[in-house]
Amino acid sequence: MSSEHALAELRLTTRAEHDRIDAILRLEEPMPLERYAAILAGFDAFLRVWEPRIHAALPERLQGWFRARRRGGFASADVEWLRDVAGIEPAALSTPLAATLPLDDIAAVLGSLYVIEGSALGGRVIAPQLKRTLGLTQGAGASYFHGFGGETGAMWSNFRVLAALEIGESSNATVSACLSARRTFAVLIDLFAPLAPPDIEPAFEHPSAPRIAPALLAALGAEDPDATRPAPLADIHIDLPAEDESGDDPTLVELPMDDGDDGSDTERMPL
Repeated sequence: MSSEHALAELRLTTRAEHDRIDAILRLEEPMPLERYAAILAGFDAFLRVWEPRIHAALPERLQGWFRARRRGGFASADVEWLRDVAGIEPAALSTPLAATLPLDDIAAVLGSLYVIEGSALGGRVIAPQLKRTLGLTQGAGASYFHGFGGETGAMWSNFRVLAALEIGESSNATVSACLSARRTFAVLIDLFAPLAPPDIEPAFEHPSAPRIAPALLAALGAEDPDATRPAPLADIHIDLPAEDESGDDPTLVELPMDDGDDGSDTERMPL
């Protein structure tokens, strides 16, 4: 099992959760300012708990790396702007589940980081829409989704390299990262459930026995008593997209958790 394979397993095992949060938030659809404020308040509440926990759980050698990419301050600034300038008072939210996420090893920390680091890519689609539909910009209500602007792609690539190196070729570490990513998604799904449209069930039941990707089951065998074999997956889930080696278009970037039908390695991620 190669270290890059760990990233593919993360994408595979979180596919259902990513689809779920995407369906709840619907960030690519036009929305009233009040709904946008509720979404921002949710991210602000989550990151106020999650970021300090991630920082404390990382080894000291990686804490400076993480401090340079924290986005919680952007969300807080947006909520303040909406309150003080736009006159929108988002409801106060709390996310107690964020304080209970197990972050017992570096693989679990990176699995949780995978969710938030990957979500930053969606801002490259969402920020222009917020400007177009609500008139919001960086420093004026849309700092969180603007994030680090043109540096976002490079920062994601940097995270991928770091995660692959730190998780390495250990099957147990890959399982830990995958379960942590799923738990992080589950916390966000629980937090934003009140915003779910009426055509989907707001409740999200996290399975007691985790569904692990087929490659990990083969690697672990009977070592993991909690692992259960998932239902057969379509070929697209098994033959995961690989990095483009053709050189024809060096600007293409493989994004996580995509589920496009056109075989492309690029997909909008509106979380």
